[in-house]
Amino acid sequence: MTRPYSAALPIAYVVLRLLILVNWLGGVAIFVLLTATIVAEQWTLTALGITAASGIPAMLVGLRAIAALGLVGVLLNDLVLRRLVAIVMTVRRGDPFVAANAVRLQAIAWALLALQLLSMTIGAVGMAISTPENPVALDAGFSINGWLAVLLTFVLARIFAEGALMRDDLKGTV
Repeated sequence: MTRPYSAALPIAYVVLRLLILVNWLGGVAIFVLLTATIVAEQWTLTALGITAASGIPAMLVGLRAIAALGLVGVLLNDLVLRRLVAIVMTVRRGDPFVAANAVRLQAIAWALLALQLLSMTIGAVGMAISTPENPVALDAGFSINGWLAVLLTFVLARIFAEGALMRDDLKGTV
């Protein structure tokens, strides 16, 4: 059976590979800034124009915690993106309903769950260190869309597992 060609798959593959690169570049930037605030705290704060009077140095422990949690997010994003690349490759080969994709989707679902919990933790840290003089505005915390994505991905993982079983059963009866 011939499958219709879709330009979406090569585009998805390229976009996912670029997102992997951007994710790691962001991670490197976070790591460098985090390391600089630990190894050369005063020099880094001076270079960023942060004075003791600004109140920001008192927030530094919390900001470092947010950065460290951001590094965990980079690892979780990488897990999701690499598994999506593998799924796209199986779709390009015309064989998406395989057990490996069900396992990949399950791993993605768990990573998305961890990312949601991580976002809530980052949001809580941000709220804890925020002051009226230095408000910390983060795009973090509870996200209904994020939680829906988690649920959807767990359901899709189950659908793919069932699809792979049905496909294997069909092969066995032919």
